[in-house]
Amino acid sequence: MFTQYKLPYSYDALEPYIDALTMETHYSKHHVTYTNNLNDAVQKAGIDKDIEGLLSSLDSIPDEGLRKTIRNNGGGFYNHNLYFSTIAPNGGGEPGGTFGKLLDDAFGGFSSFQDRLSALAVGQFGSGWAWLSANQAGNIKLSSSPNQDNPLMEGTGYVPILGIDVWEHAYYLKYKNVRADYVKAFYNVINWKAVEDNYERVKTGK
Repeated sequence: MFTQYKLPYSYDALEPYIDALTMETHYSKHHVTYTNNLNDAVQKAGIDKDIEGLLSSLDSIPDEGLRKTIRNNGGGFYNHNLYFSTIAPNGGGEPGGTFGKLLDDAFGGFSSFQDRLSALAVGQFGSGWAWLSANQAGNIKLSSSPNQDNPLMEGTGYVPILGIDVWEHAYYLKYKNVRADYVKAFYNVINWKAVEDNYERVKTGK
């Protein structure tokens, strides 16, 4: 049974960057639906894997309909667990220490990292995500995915450690069609400690 991430903050805690109604709808409607649909599908498929193992081995699901359902809803479940766990009140700023230096070295500074990730988020056609991912060797990279796909499904060994949701349900109530404003505001709520913890988890394989 897959369990939805439990928010440690209230729906209005990310104001003014992400509004309370968007948070409530996003979490209690969209995320709940992905979670319930995923649990129904894996029960029908008789699958017992953790979510990363599941999304990394979708081709092993013989039933095409169940495979598609698990891809869409499993991606939605995993992506939103990551999204909600890497944003927080009093977030934002720039990461320091070893992880901050890692971003600087990989992307030529935090500003360059932000510009490149933002371009992927704003430029994603239709619904999707922009990602910062890591692999067990400690390498990091930026990418984007359509729909509820993510780098786990690509089979390259990269695991998302931060994702910007650019489905309209993530921002349309407040930012309407101006996705770029939402993406800019998103940097004010990133919990860099959580992102760094994700990076360390990927590196150690835990």
